[in-house]
Amino acid sequence: MPPDTAAEPAYSRVMLKISGEALMGDLGYGLHPPTVERIAREVKTVHEMGVEICMVIGGGNIFRGLQGSAQGMERTTADYMGMLATVMNALAMQSALEGLNIHTRVISAIRMDEVAEPYIRRRAVRHLEKKRVCIFAAGTGNPYFTTDTAATLRANEMKCEAIFKGTKVDGVYDKDPAKHADATRYDTVTYDEVLAKHLGVMDASAIALARENAIPIVVFSLDEPGGFRGILEGQGTYTKVSG
Repeated sequence: MPPDTAAEPAYSRVMLKISGEALMGDLGYGLHPPTVERIAREVKTVHEMGVEICMVIGGGNIFRGLQGSAQGMERTTADYMGMLATVMNALAMQSALEGLNIHTRVISAIRMDEVAEPYIRRRAVRHLEKKRVCIFAAGTGNPYFTTDTAATLRANEMKCEAIFKGTKVDGVYDKDPAKHADATRYDTVTYDEVLAKHLGVMDASAIALARENAIPIVVFSLDEPGGFRGILEGQGTYTKVSG
């Protein structure tokens, strides 16, 4: 479709969930500023369509609670450290988006008033109505819950019409396409199939929460230029998880 052709987006308010590892680029650890800016530009193209955007970013590029716990750290402490890592990523993304003249708010489930707003649902909804990008940080504010679950929870609270899960592959496969040449991609798959076949889209509690509230999950490649916007225009390659 030519870029000057106006297309009605498939959804008017969406949640974009990306992993912390997506911000590493070719680095093995931490933040890669050019990669953060590239993702911010992808978000900008969707924002320019008039779509209201929420974001949740993982913290695995800085610290992963489960990994810390496996190395002998107390699980609750490790999870809180992981939540703080997500705040750092959210601030980096906010900086990149505001560098593109997109008004952005970082909203934290753990109070840290000097750097982020506390989570107040009605205030967050108002930000979205004013076309500000809302980045929800610090997970749910509770240990033992992943950022996948946090993204699904916030998507429900914000009444998002879909959750976009940006990954390194262009959808959900029956096995790891990086390891198996004969891996088959699903165009559509049900919540129950994801759980029964352990397809690894999101953790089980996130899938169950999405199923309970009938929020579709769109799995797509974050490395595909224009992929996020393309799906909203009815194009591109992706897998849709729904009932």
